[in-house]
Amino acid sequence: QVQVVESGGGLVQAGDSLRLSCAASGRTFSGYAMGWFRQAPGKERDFVATIAWNNNLTDYADSVRRRFIISRDNAKNTVYLQMNSLNSEDTGVYYCAAGSYGRDRYQYKYWGQGTQVTVSS
Repeated sequence: QVQVVESGGGLVQAGDSLRLSCAASGRTFSGYAMGWFRQAPGKERDFVATIAWNNNLTDYADSVRRRFIISRDNAKNTVYLQMNSLNSEDTGVYYCAAGSYGRDRYQYKYWGQGTQVTVSS
C-alpha cells in the first residue's frame, strides 16, 4: 500500500515557474516509478512526465519537454516536477502517481488527490 500526496500548486502568470512536490509513503514504495498527470477542465487526464525507480530514466509529454523537469529523492520518498515557462495550456489539476514506468494511466496503481495549477495570461 502506497499513499501519495501532492503539493505546490497555485496561481501563476504565463512565463512563470512552479515546482510541485509529491510525497509517497508505505511499505511498497521501493521499486515504483513515479508519474505526473494533469487534467484540464473538460479534458481527459493526460500524461506529463515519469521517472523510473532504479535508474532515474525520465520521459515527458511533448507539450512539456524542455520546459518541465521531473526528479526524485528516494531517501525522502519524494518526487518533484519543476515547471518552467508556464502557459495557459498548462492549467489543470496535477496528479502524482506510483506504479510502473510508462505513459499510461493504467500503469499506475496509487494516486494522489491532485493539486491545482492555474496559469493566467
